[in-house]
Amino acid sequence: MSRLDEAAVPEEGPAETAASRPSVFITHPIFRQPGFGANHPLSIMRHGAVLDLCEAMDWLSPDTLRHAPLPDRDTLERFHTPDYLDALEASARALMATPAVRERYNVGTMECPLFAGLWDRARASVGGSILAAELAMQGRLAFHPGGGTHHGRPNRAAGFCYFNDPVFAVLRFLDAGLNRVLYVDLDAHHGDGVEAAFAADERVTLASIHEEGRWPGTGGLQDRPSRRVINLPVPRHVNDDEFLLVIQELCRRRLEGLQPEAVVVTCGADALRGDPLSSMEVSNKALAAAVQVSTSLARHAVVLGGGGYNPWTTARMWAGLWAQMSGKPIPDRLPPAAQDILARLSCDLVDDDDRDPAWLSSIADSANRGAVRARIYEVIDAALPIG
Repeated sequence: MSRLDEAAVPEEGPAETAASRPSVFITHPIFRQPGFGANHPLSIMRHGAVLDLCEAMDWLSPDTLRHAPLPDRDTLERFHTPDYLDALEASARALMATPAVRERYNVGTMECPLFAGLWDRARASVGGSILAAELAMQGRLAFHPGGGTHHGRPNRAAGFCYFNDPVFAVLRFLDAGLNRVLYVDLDAHHGDGVEAAFAADERVTLASIHEEGRWPGTGGLQDRPSRRVINLPVPRHVNDDEFLLVIQELCRRRLEGLQPEAVVVTCGADALRGDPLSSMEVSNKALAAAVQVSTSLARHAVVLGGGGYNPWTTARMWAGLWAQMSGKPIPDRLPPAAQDILARLSCDLVDDDDRDPAWLSSIADSANRGAVRARIYEVIDAALPIG
């Protein structure tokens, strides 16, 4: 029986299973600051709300909280090109990009706008992922919700991502001499930047479960540059039973036999029901179970954030995920202080009529059970052939 069978959708919410490894939460003050400007999907409060919820629930302590360092130029050049770094830093400090910079580097665009604190925010995402890998090597289960910028390219911003911090987490494991590193991407959008970075590296296996046909348009069943790249594009409106079956078969058919030494998980919250930039309908119970089974595959584990454009579902997901990782009890109903934090959130992309009252009173979603459609079996068999 696979680990996912044991962890199937827990009725008590994002799994209240005590972590077997001491956990650590990585943050930086820059993540509390507003970013991306008005009329952008990431103008919402995410990281700050997660911290506030965890503090209100007494889920954080000085020994579990670490601050991300800001990496220097040499560190950033491990993946990003000098010309891109020059253009991004200059544009970020001036809060202005020339037409040539916008065209060549996708900086200062509606997709990847300029805003105060951008340069340090992007660096903190990278520094946090490097620190997460280092702490994982020391036996900690590391959580860095400010990470997960998986679309960034060496010489170009993409998909709201200026750098690619998951790449740096993987590189840190490789630098430590590990030869079997697993990257699991649970974001609703294909982890194209990480795949491009390591598709030719025999030491890295990449698995991405994402919504079929969603931006960036990559990660289809036909996109298999090597046996170590596993893309599982799921259809719209995927439910918990379908999502967990995909995870179960991914582990049973491929990942358990891999015996990875380290795993990096990007846990985008945009796979959740109610996210405005996805049609996936996974509950936070199922997504948390997927993270739990993924991190159990390797001795060293890092969990990153990622997408998530509904502030209520995202904050509840990542706060609940931290509770799961750190072995904290999750109440059925949140205390008033935590409810007040959720009540203060806002989002122009989520209509008032679409806001579930449960988003303000609890961490756990109701499980979204349902029939498994034929397309799910087709995706599994095509991406994970037996024999």
